[in-house]
Amino acid sequence: MQTLNLEFIKKRRQSLNLSLQEMAEKMGFKNASTYLKYENGTYSFKADQLPLLSKTLQCRITDFFKQNVAKTAI
Repeated sequence: MQTLNLEFIKKRRQSLNLSLQEMAEKMGFKNASTYLKYENGTYSFKADQLPLLSKTLQCRITDFFKQNVAKTAI
């Protein structure tokens, strides 16, 4: 199972100058504190939320996932 890169999501939102309240409204949440709980990992984004999150943050869904690259032995 892949985990979401919440740091990427936060930095992407900030780079687009989107406030927590703006994100909450675009994602259909009641308020900024609810969205913040998703961004901080208290709540987990659901698969059906990712297309809207991707559109809002102007990136690909695959950008949300951490790249787990195995280190090779030399």
